[in-house]
Amino acid sequence: MLEEVMAIFNNGRCFELKNLGFGMMRLPVISGPTDFDYEQLNAMVDAFLEAGYTYFDTSFVYHNGKSEEATRKALVERHPRNSFIVATKFPTFNLVPEEQIDGIFRQQLDNLGVDYIDYYLIHNIQTVYYDGYDGNGGIVKTTHLFDHARKWKEDGKIRHLGISFHSSAKLLDRVLTEHPEIEFVQIALNPIDWDSELVQAGLCYDVIRRHGRKVIIMEAVKGGGLAKLPKEAEDVLKAVHPDWSIASWAVRFCLEKDDVIAVLSGMSTLDQVKDNTKTSNEAQPFTPEEKEALDKAMRIYRESAPLRQSEIDRYKGLMYHGVPVTAILQAYSICQIQPDPGFSDDNNYLKNAIAEAEHVDFSKGLEKQTVIAADGSDITDKVEEAVRWLTEHTF
Repeated sequence: MLEEVMAIFNNGRCFELKNLGFGMMRLPVISGPTDFDYEQLNAMVDAFLEAGYTYFDTSFVYHNGKSEEATRKALVERHPRNSFIVATKFPTFNLVPEEQIDGIFRQQLDNLGVDYIDYYLIHNIQTVYYDGYDGNGGIVKTTHLFDHARKWKEDGKIRHLGISFHSSAKLLDRVLTEHPEIEFVQIALNPIDWDSELVQAGLCYDVIRRHGRKVIIMEAVKGGGLAKLPKEAEDVLKAVHPDWSIASWAVRFCLEKDDVIAVLSGMSTLDQVKDNTKTSNEAQPFTPEEKEALDKAMRIYRESAPLRQSEIDRYKGLMYHGVPVTAILQAYSICQIQPDPGFSDDNNYLKNAIAEAEHVDFSKGLEKQTVIAADGSDITDKVEEAVRWLTEHTF
């Protein structure tokens, strides 16, 4: 069923959840990232709820640590608690000592102005935080983070426990095996990341479903990167549906996936809220013609990058520090055509791939490895340039 309606029980209440979520990461601001335009934000929240949607996703770190507060002011203080679902995340990457973990969680409850959190995520599970660079255990294990989260759930402070994930499908399979308490996984998923060699959205999606867990989709429009395409690609889509926005194609791609609790879209304007809710309300599974058009547009999109996919494909089979050269070049190249190249999801995956393969921290430098293509050409400089850029823009 495309417009999946899932029953979510909280305190004996049952309310329907349509699978479009409001990501509170790119909120409207007047000047800096914490100077919120509450007149517009309030209107956006109201429009989202009026359209029948209830899932709001925030984090301890979004908007320089003020997104939870903005969520409280625009949502929690203005609407009945049983009319919305709120999700937030523990800041794993802040590397806080274990004695501070419970205090941060209490602060999140205060930030949001709630007694409990509907969906709570351990933020950004990845190789370097889960296993550590050396493979002997990262911050998640050394601080017993899952033990704390289970206790919060036992105490009724969270209703559903999950993770957001930024690493390989192989690691995800192990994490879900080791932690049956995980109910859902949030992953980057969109028409480009679906078959990305590093992001592995399609493979991760399959792992989650194989384990019988639910999915939350983030980066549905790839941080806005799929809202505007090269003219040739947009013409392909407009020829099939001139009335659809370009961004709506990516959202529809996500909406038709099964076992999805919410498809998140970071929204900055009221028009974006209206477009996304309209898209979700009207969405149907792609017809063969629509699917063919989207596939063609994505091929054109990849070919518009500095390193065309057709060029990258010539290097299949080559490895660099245990990672396919094609994966490295593809990640580097697709970042360059994003609205904010340094804040794309791809640039965070290479450190995990190398840590998983060789148990080393790539930021400290890698041993020289020569890369020779099948035609005998030396592409070492090309690969090292990509690695250098991805290293500099990892966060």
